[in-house]
Amino acid sequence: MSIAIVWFRRDLRTENNPALMAALDAYEQVLPVYVHDPAADGDWSGGAASNWWLHHALVDLAQQLDQRLVVLQGPALAGLRRLVKESGADAVFWNRLYEPAAIERDTGIKQALREDGVRVESHNANLMFEPWTVANRQGLPFRVFTPFWKHLSALGLPTTRLPAHTSAAGRLAAPSVSGQVPVEALGLLPRISWDQGIAATWVPTRAGGLGRLDEFLATDLAHYDTGRDLPARDQVSRLSPYLHFGQLSPVEVAAAIPSSSPGAQAFLRELGWREFAAYQLYHFPHTTDAPLDKRFERFPWRDAPEDLAAWQQGRTGIPMVDAGMRQLWASGWMHNRVRMIVASFLVKNLLLPWQEGARWFWDTLVDADLASNSLGWQWTAGSGADAAPYFRVFNPVLQGQKFDANGDYVRHWVPELGGLPDKWIHRPWEAPADLLTDAGVRLGHDYPAPLVDLKLSRQRALQAWDQLKAGSRD
Repeated sequence: MSIAIVWFRRDLRTENNPALMAALDAYEQVLPVYVHDPAADGDWSGGAASNWWLHHALVDLAQQLDQRLVVLQGPALAGLRRLVKESGADAVFWNRLYEPAAIERDTGIKQALREDGVRVESHNANLMFEPWTVANRQGLPFRVFTPFWKHLSALGLPTTRLPAHTSAAGRLAAPSVSGQVPVEALGLLPRISWDQGIAATWVPTRAGGLGRLDEFLATDLAHYDTGRDLPARDQVSRLSPYLHFGQLSPVEVAAAIPSSSPGAQAFLRELGWREFAAYQLYHFPHTTDAPLDKRFERFPWRDAPEDLAAWQQGRTGIPMVDAGMRQLWASGWMHNRVRMIVASFLVKNLLLPWQEGARWFWDTLVDADLASNSLGWQWTAGSGADAAPYFRVFNPVLQGQKFDANGDYVRHWVPELGGLPDKWIHRPWEAPADLLTDAGVRLGHDYPAPLVDLKLSRQRALQAWDQLKAGSRD
């Protein structure tokens, strides 16, 4: 009986899974395996919040596979070779990843297995368009999002979902494999129970992702083009962790969008940003740690651990920033508008390196995605592809007044300011003393005084930018 191994990675679903479907088409039995190999990710092995998600996603995948999932611990090549030998399989199928370390690992594994006489096939399950298939008129990678998205839109977004394989359930092999471990042995869950808020916020399963997609389409998509900027309303998809771990595919999500309404077009554009992030990381792999714009290698960042800690803990004294950072810690997620606000505050007002922010997000986001994380932080810093101009500094007070006019978002996450009127909720340091007293707020005691003066720190950031530009002309 012919047997093929399907190596699951970040494609933790059985439906609409190209590698699984191809293996089922060509072989009589399929042996599903997950190999936990964090060392292969180099400096970017999974953070604590995303490891929490991975644990539950693997448990769910095993259920989707009728408990036939083989779980091994790395290195991946050694595990796959052992599995080939013990199972009698003569082929290995997987879906591609696009991060630099994953590409290097997968290339080596593919070559080694083929030298062993094993058939190896890789497929696309995680993107709508693979990075090497898209180029500008000069044959070079796009570095600006809008022409990139226009090009993809002209090509036509793929919306064809793979048909379910009706005979899959009876064709999953389940041999006894040496080194096989339960998911719990991977140590993905926290030793100290800090995850109650995350667990209360998310259903980290394929069914949870499909349910969230249905809810989004029914209630939020129609308002997405304007509602996505209002964090208190939360009219966003919250699909990012399901897409990152491959519990949903971007093709099936795009296929579910029912119309060309402004909300639908705005949401598809956000899927385009996800594609653009993966595209940029593939073509510029150094941008996980180094600026795409090399001028920023000389940028005069500050070294201020206490300021960084205050930002991480949501204790900056700037309500909109603190609300976002507390939402992140409690739920493993932050509204995208607020992500831009807190990121701008870190790199512009505090003048701290974008890499520090990227590392914190990597550890605390359940949807931590190396490509999107790197692109987003470099966009804010002004050093990446299609970056915001460095002189654009988000004013968190004005942003709060515009997008959280009633202060509902701040009151939820910064309850110590809950008694302040709307007029002062985003700038309590300017509120009259008697009003602060009536609201039970003592700045510096109940709530921090601002870490920096917003106007002066903005000027400091612009001066640093001017020095960088002057240096680049010398």
